Amino acid sequence: MTDHILNPEKQEYNITVYTENQIGLLTRIAIIFSRRKINIESLNTSPSEIESIHRFNIVITESEGVVRKVCRQIEKQVEVLKVYYNTNEDVIWQEMALYKVPTDQIAEKALVERLLRENGARVVVIRHDYTVFETTGHREETDALILKLQPFGLIEFVRSARVAIIKHSEGFNRKLREFESMEPGHEPGENEYLDKRDKVFTM
Repeated sequence: MTDHILNPEKQEYNITVYTENQIGLLTRIAIIFSRRKINIESLNTSPSEIESIHRFNIVITESEGVVRKVCRQIEKQVEVLKVYYNTNEDVIWQEMALYKVPTDQIAEKALVERLLRENGARVVVIRHDYTVFETTGHREETDALILKLQPFGLIEFVRSARVAIIKHSEGFNRKLREFESMEPGHEPGENEYLDKRDKVFTM
């Protein structure tokens, strides 16, 4: 977790949750937010760097005090291994967006082609009636391209959930490996009553 001083002002936070892949866990995590009337702005689940361990990335806008309490509550779930929260400045993040525009506009309007090239968009599908472009970036960047394409007949737009990597994290993989390599405790001693059952349990 971050070591920021608790700030009563709301800002965007990225909550990273490492979990076992269990049915129903997503619902229980969502209930934690709904009970507190917290809106989830983005939710992404994916495999993590550790086999059989999944990673949730949840984006909310709240005060740090509320975020910390929510994270503690999430960690109480049996299948949850670890929870971190970070500000946008503490993570590297991207969102993918798809734009569908009329193909005839792309063919006839050199301006549109230049806009797409300047925004790093690439062609995904070309049909006679429409063309689909893909771009990645921050929300402000994908939203800006929407406004630029509207005058050219933007047909459809969709944006993915956020994916984020913590800048200064060494990863949960290392922590898990360190835990697994820890020396076990003392060997259990032999039960001194093992061969004296009849004497121990007689009334």
